[in-house]
Amino acid sequence: MNPLRNLVHPRDEIMRTMDRIYRYRMTTTSGGNLSIRDDEGNIWISPARVDKGALTRKDIVCVRADGSVDGLHPPSSEFPFHKAIYKARPDIRAIVHAHPVALVAFSICRQTPNTRLFHQAHSVCGKLGFAPYACPGSEALGASIAATFAEGCDSVILENHGVVVGGQSLASAFERFEAFEFAGKTLVKASQLGGVRFLEDKHLQQAANRGVDFQSYDPPAASANEQELRRQLCEFVRRGCRQRLLISTEGSFSARVDADSFLITPTQKDRELLDIDDLVLVNGDNREYGKLASRAARAHQAIYKKHPAVQAIVFAHPVNATAFSVTDSTFDVRTIPESYVFLRDVKRVPYGTQYRDENELATYVSESSPAAMLENDGVIVTGRSVLDTFDRLEVLESTAEAVINAKSIGEVATMPDTVIDELKSAFNLN
Repeated sequence: MNPLRNLVHPRDEIMRTMDRIYRYRMTTTSGGNLSIRDDEGNIWISPARVDKGALTRKDIVCVRADGSVDGLHPPSSEFPFHKAIYKARPDIRAIVHAHPVALVAFSICRQTPNTRLFHQAHSVCGKLGFAPYACPGSEALGASIAATFAEGCDSVILENHGVVVGGQSLASAFERFEAFEFAGKTLVKASQLGGVRFLEDKHLQQAANRGVDFQSYDPPAASANEQELRRQLCEFVRRGCRQRLLISTEGSFSARVDADSFLITPTQKDRELLDIDDLVLVNGDNREYGKLASRAARAHQAIYKKHPAVQAIVFAHPVNATAFSVTDSTFDVRTIPESYVFLRDVKRVPYGTQYRDENELATYVSESSPAAMLENDGVIVTGRSVLDTFDRLEVLESTAEAVINAKSIGEVATMPDTVIDELKSAFNLN
């Protein structure tokens, strides 16, 4: 059996992906279109003039290789550029076009975001391009975009329009699209804080070379505790994706099962679509048979070993907090009582520590300092339960967003030491 066979019909795949893009507020009711080219040369595409927030599988249109159309509606008015891209790039099997706010901002400034903010975005987005303006739906637009893709580009900003990305499947195209918009959003936020730090080739290579080495083993029957933790992790990972605290291609969430073992999200699987069977049980140097643990698994393991009170850990990339991670701007949580009580002082971890020395990384978090900023790689948050950890992640991101917003209003006034001392006493903080 070939595990890479796609068994989902193009109608369903387009419908579900568009629903996700719309829920993520990465397109509008009327904007954007998706397509898939099948092995027979047919192009399945979203329809023209149909609400993107309420697509059904019956709405999806098939333009057959002979030019005939099968569907209840006409194909998207942008069909010409989809067809032109497929002709220019036979390796591309799916296309995402939309108008996400951050990438539209770059398109109207005639710029392309630098994805060297993060190793994952740089890797996933591929070669970037910029296509000169042409009228939407025109053959000229198709020619402009196709020419850019023909140069080997995978993610293309359209001048005064939006973005188009291609992939070997609709799933990979969506991941590329999401990572591209995430990089754009982070750059917009970070630019409000100060100078942005980009990764050099040696840093990108350091991340690309990371890996985890576990032996495969067949664990015993799952306890009720393990079963419950699997349910909780799936629930909160899904919620984190929908609240834009996690992205589909990056981040890891784990929960301690007992003194020696923990559950963790797998590598190379879409975070929002994870099921309880996808989570990987790790015990010492062993990982559950037939599964690949997150490449951050050794870092999680080192934190659990050093801090027995920690019961759950998340490595995440919420946009506002991550904006601080790519600048030298100080992230001060002494803004409102909740922020300080939940997070205490958030330390900054030098880039590459998580790849170089997991034991050193574990020194940056503790019960009295449950969160840390990873330079150019998001944040780490720990807690006494899956819920507690997720709650802290939400507080971290909302605090970061409030501080960034406050900077556009006036000078940020943090709480004085007298207030901090009062909070420590009132909430019994170490």
